[in-house]
Amino acid sequence: MVEILETIRASISSGLKGEVRIPGDKSISHRALILGSLTIGETTVDGLLDSEDVLSTANAICALGAKVDIKRPGICTIKGVGVGGFKEPDNIIDCGNSGTSARLLLGAVSSNPIKVTFTGDGSLRKRPMDRVVVPLTKFGATFSCNFGNKLPINVVGSDQSIPIRYELPVPSAQVKSAILLAGLNARGRTTVVEREDTRDHTEKMLKAFGANVIIDKKEQFSEISVDGFPRLKPVRINVPGDISSASFPIAAACMVPGSEISIRHVGINPLRDGFIDTLVEMGAKIKVMNRQHNAGELIADIKVTYSPHLKGLEVPAGRAARMIDEYPILSMVAATANGPTIMKGIRELRYKESDRIESIEKGLQDSGIDVTASEDTLIVNGSGQKSIKGGCQINAYNDHRIAMSFTCLGLASEKAIQINGANSIHTSFPNFVDLMHSIGACITISKNKA
Repeated sequence: MVEILETIRASISSGLKGEVRIPGDKSISHRALILGSLTIGETTVDGLLDSEDVLSTANAICALGAKVDIKRPGICTIKGVGVGGFKEPDNIIDCGNSGTSARLLLGAVSSNPIKVTFTGDGSLRKRPMDRVVVPLTKFGATFSCNFGNKLPINVVGSDQSIPIRYELPVPSAQVKSAILLAGLNARGRTTVVEREDTRDHTEKMLKAFGANVIIDKKEQFSEISVDGFPRLKPVRINVPGDISSASFPIAAACMVPGSEISIRHVGINPLRDGFIDTLVEMGAKIKVMNRQHNAGELIADIKVTYSPHLKGLEVPAGRAARMIDEYPILSMVAATANGPTIMKGIRELRYKESDRIESIEKGLQDSGIDVTASEDTLIVNGSGQKSIKGGCQINAYNDHRIAMSFTCLGLASEKAIQINGANSIHTSFPNFVDLMHSIGACITISKNKA
């Protein structure tokens, strides 16, 4: 099959205007599919993100015995097999580019007495899986792989899984979720201890499906526990817009003169809203309105107006867990602010689809911005009212957030920015270009054979 490579050219734009709705939250979409597959009965998901990453999870749970029926875009039903009901798949499960699919599914199958092999694309096969393999081994599962703890990985699930208590060595919602999912099929109570709060979509959704989840917040840490062998009951899940995807039009509106946009029905989970808090602290003109709760998730509308007097600041390391995916686009906003923006405690960015610290550093330097980086810190010295040079070509390194971030920077640059290898955008935000076009962004896209 001939590979088609997509290239984006983003040029300076006049004011972005309009009202948009962002596709469904990727984190919640993954979890809705996996937990729906562990019920007895039929779960309906409304607002499911229609992306390559989420499709990888849907295909995986079908291979494990569940049935997924896409009624129409964004709406599907899942017929589950119950906790402990996964069957051994006929073939290797391919997670594509999705680290969430791989890590959560490793957890979900590790306490089932079946053999499963997981793999992924070239990018995912470079990403470490040891952080989930280590705790999941404690349940009694065994893992084998060709090199380190990276995909492809063979899993032999335990037929007598024992509950565990595990303290996360580094904050990670994916590792926490993998352990809780494995604990569903272990006799007794499984507990995850975290010193720093991470996104809690899994805990909220487990409760919605009827699992007994206990959250004990102490002064220095939190304990999140789940009791094994629950009978999960089907529910209807309404997936809000993804705050991580919303960060791109939000940032673009802050940077492009004359902009004023509204984004409807966005999830603003308090453990995911660090980007909004940071922009407001920088002086961004952002209003969060019409707050409401749905299945435990906080949802709101967001209005953004061009913000010409942004100021650099120091983003505390303790905020990283609340906005780890938003540092690439924050770096673009920081390039237009007055003075340095110092981002600390972001080592995790080196283990994403690309080494994002390196990708941001090189791309911004090519765009004429002064940037310095260390192992876990990035400093962007903003240009303030001076125009950003642009006029460069950016290698997206098969990383969707790098591709979309530099697209947004191009909308506020003196000369157009070209982003090569933008195919990866389809993994999380398939209609990104169309949505940006709808609010007036000057973006062209070309396709060529590899």
